[in-house]
Amino acid sequence: MCAFLRGETPEELQADAVAFLEAFGTPEPPAPVYRSGGPRGSDVGSGGRGVSDGAALYRERHGLDEDGRRPVKEPVPTGNRNPFVENGYTMER
Repeated sequence: MCAFLRGETPEELQADAVAFLEAFGTPEPPAPVYRSGGPRGSDVGSGGRGVSDGAALYRERHGLDEDGRRPVKEPVPTGNRNPFVENGYTMER
């Protein structure tokens, strides 16, 4: 903003700077930056072991085993039937 100050002598520049500050004011201090993402959720305790407790809670909630894999589900037998077949239909000649 110094490029906008006008005057030939140091006193004129000082007076112009005071007028500039009165017109625009002093800058506000920057807002604090929260790098952690804000407050912790209610399920995050401070007495745990840290990451391992969080990983265990994640596996529990998402149905994963200790290796992070989902258990294999048995396929549901379908019988390979056509759902549009009508029972009792016969063809006559």
